[in-house]
Amino acid sequence: MSAPAISLPGCVPTACQQAVPIVAHDQLAKGTFRLRLACPEIARQAIPGQFFMIREPNRIDPLLGRPFALYDTYLDAQGQPAGIEVVYLVVGKMTSLMSTWRVGELAEIWGPLGNGFPLPPAGRLLLVAGGIGQTPFLAIAREALGGRQYGQPLRQPAGQPQQVTLCYGVRSQEYLAGLEDFSSVGLDVQIATDNGTRGHHGYVTDLLRAQLDTIVPDTTVYCCGPEPMMHAVAKLCAEREVTCYLSLETPMACGFGACFSCVTKVRQPDETWDYRRVCVEGPIFKATDLYLG
Repeated sequence: MSAPAISLPGCVPTACQQAVPIVAHDQLAKGTFRLRLACPEIARQAIPGQFFMIREPNRIDPLLGRPFALYDTYLDAQGQPAGIEVVYLVVGKMTSLMSTWRVGELAEIWGPLGNGFPLPPAGRLLLVAGGIGQTPFLAIAREALGGRQYGQPLRQPAGQPQQVTLCYGVRSQEYLAGLEDFSSVGLDVQIATDNGTRGHHGYVTDLLRAQLDTIVPDTTVYCCGPEPMMHAVAKLCAEREVTCYLSLETPMACGFGACFSCVTKVRQPDETWDYRRVCVEGPIFKATDLYLG
């Protein structure tokens, strides 16, 4: 059984903190794992693009949680949200610890946090992922293709995109994670690998450039991945006057706006610059509003 929900500070009134059971934990690719947590209250609220802070209960090293994007929710026998899934790459102490977690153990989670992606547009939606940056895109792809609605109350898209494509780039094919999940929702998946072991031999931005060269009215790009890649994507979109949203992977400590450790430089309506907290005002920002110098 999960612990009673604890409301977090007022800047995220819908978020809660719980110790919840791990119900599934499996490896998807080299060093990449999918973690499923039973947390129906949190799952009902979550929308694509939001994230969660996760840590091991009653442990002081590491003390702080780490942010993980919503990969997807999963449903119970009645078709209602029963919990959430996150996908992570083992890169440090916290994720190394997580890789040892077993089904039946508890994980501490607080969320959902952040603003989430805008509702999918009615034209063409291009999802651009580099490295582990594919993790926010399964839920938004499922929503865009009409497979599921998210949030409480349920989000109501104005229309369904005519085309949804994932451009997914990694170092080599052994790091490709979740391809079956993306294909199962009917997503067009295009792959690039740096070493040419699968798909296009080159960068994911090559795939995006080819897509943008095929002019389709009302194209929107959602992007997540390494910062240099996101800068390149934002530049390509700006050159073609294509709307682009970036999901930032900024390191953060608290996740709910109290510590100001995750600020990023953002353009104001009067063209001046100020700083905004990625965990509260983000992690999704319009590319043209960000300082990418």
